[in-house]
Amino acid sequence: MGNVDAFRKDFASRVWLTYREEFPPLPGSVLTSDCGWGCMLRAGQMMLAQALLLHFLGRDWTWSEALKLQPLDTETWTTTAAKRLVASLEASLQGSHNSSNPGSPPIPQAQAPGSAEEADAHLKEMYHRTLVSWFGDSPSAQLGLHKLVHLGLTMGKQAGDWYGPAVVAHILKKAVEEAMDSGLAGITAYVSQDCTVYSADVIDSHRAPRACPASAERSDAPPSLQNNQPASASSLPDSRAVIILIPVRLGGEKTNPDYFNFAKSILSLEYCIGIIGGKPKQACYFVGFQDDSLIYMDPHYCQSFVDVSTSDFPLQSYHCPSPKKMHFSKMDPSCTIGFYSRSVQDYERISEELSKVLQPSAKEKYPAFTFVQGHGRDYDLSAGLTPEKREWPFIRDSRRTVTTVGDFVLL
Repeated sequence: MGNVDAFRKDFASRVWLTYREEFPPLPGSVLTSDCGWGCMLRAGQMMLAQALLLHFLGRDWTWSEALKLQPLDTETWTTTAAKRLVASLEASLQGSHNSSNPGSPPIPQAQAPGSAEEADAHLKEMYHRTLVSWFGDSPSAQLGLHKLVHLGLTMGKQAGDWYGPAVVAHILKKAVEEAMDSGLAGITAYVSQDCTVYSADVIDSHRAPRACPASAERSDAPPSLQNNQPASASSLPDSRAVIILIPVRLGGEKTNPDYFNFAKSILSLEYCIGIIGGKPKQACYFVGFQDDSLIYMDPHYCQSFVDVSTSDFPLQSYHCPSPKKMHFSKMDPSCTIGFYSRSVQDYERISEELSKVLQPSAKEKYPAFTFVQGHGRDYDLSAGLTPEKREWPFIRDSRRTVTTVGDFVLL
């Protein structure tokens, strides 16, 4: 496979979450679509989905159907076009099922004859489908838009509001922590404080097992997911993976061009799960770069609701065949960087490597973020604040004059 096809297959294998319409009303509203306002939440979902792909399937996994996706020829999918696509996919799936084995599910059963490689591929496809279902647009989806909007209500955000990348980082953290599916018990999330990653807090997150709530419903995950032993995740019962989310600001009103090499270095790291940001008031998910342009996945396609509770829901609308590019100078300075750390040993390597990347240079006098030994509480940055206010990424001191930009406070 050539480099171009390898890139296309890798890109199209990532989970693509876009605007949807005609889903059940969102919490606290009558809205049945997030078109026009939910792009940052969708970008956050995509970054979280990439972390889960690494966790369950590993970095080398690619979707077998990735190169069969048809290119997108419009900026926005209309409802009619999306419905036609879903209908045709459902018809083709139904036809293939009827012609081979009527009534059989789309995923071959474990007892079907075949090689060990085929069995492994079938199992990974079950992981893939289960993972996508967690991001479905229904109140029951573990990491779906309904769940994120519900958590946003506790932070003063409502359906229809603009969500910044720092707020979304905290919403994602809560969503992972509160997920009731046993398949998600082996992973948690950490959000930095004031552009500072406190190593002891991350290590504690790795070592503290998170038991699923007693009231959790039966998981629909594959057996090995239910046993919290996915194909590529740590099998240690007393450890869990951590998604590290770091809200940063790469400049003032505009992105400082001195940070472009920093962004390239970050996006080149195997454990980086990308950056959520975009243009002002137009969010996207950055996954790589080419020359002086960032490569991104665009959530600004309005597709119809897909019922992911069915065993054979179409996956094609959850994968993007066409990458987009944006010159770095157009990037909004407010963004959140994500990393996936599988274990304490992983984190120690990550923090050591990132500390080298973050070394101040002649151009970049101030690092985008820093690593500090110890716990955040040791520095008592939020003394006297309620637990709810501690969730916010930046703390305003009323005794000082400040200017607020987006989710950040510039002193």
